Amino acid sequence: MAGKDFAPLEFEPLEEAEMCRRASGFYQLMRRRRTVRDFSAAPVPRAVIEDAIRTAGSAPSGANMQPWHFVVAESAEIKHRIRQAAEEEEREFYQRRASEEWLEALEPLGTDAHKPFLETAPYLIVVFLKKFSSGAEGERRKNYYTAESVGIATGMLIAALHNAGVATLTHTPSPMKFLNEILGRPATEKPYMILVAGLPAEGAEVPAIDKKPLEEIADFV
Repeated sequence: MAGKDFAPLEFEPLEEAEMCRRASGFYQLMRRRRTVRDFSAAPVPRAVIEDAIRTAGSAPSGANMQPWHFVVAESAEIKHRIRQAAEEEEREFYQRRASEEWLEALEPLGTDAHKPFLETAPYLIVVFLKKFSSGAEGERRKNYYTAESVGIATGMLIAALHNAGVATLTHTPSPMKFLNEILGRPATEKPYMILVAGLPAEGAEVPAIDKKPLEEIADFV
């Protein structure tokens, strides 16, 4: 460790009972998270979005390169342009690109090329994956484990928003290069996801689906 800058770890040990209480409580909170497709136009405080993005920005990343950038679209004009471009790609997907097997898998969810939530919800958080970063003297530096790092950060963002009472929808039209143009991001950044954020519309419904139980998704060896 000689020659490196380090700081004391801030870590609060917990009693076993408190560890279990927190783990169970967080699970009970997160198990109620559902993907929402019917959003209200009701506002959400920007401070909530800012703190959720700060939480995402605290995620671990390869070599601490932090290969992410978040663009929050809140203007009606920008959201309209994103919706138009996304629906164009979605029509191509549903009409020509998707296999029959894929369409059958999507059928229980009731999705189609119509994406009104892209305009209705107060925020679209567009997550970009940065392939390169700039060094201290402006030189280009390669980022490492970018997909893993951005995936972790996005998961933390979703959890932070749900914890604050904000509903979300992960939207990934393909391809998404139109987002670079609309949002003015460089070609070295890859659009990773549109995270729709807001409050559910009154009477919103979600598909009646289940999650696999612990014994089907984990082994302890």
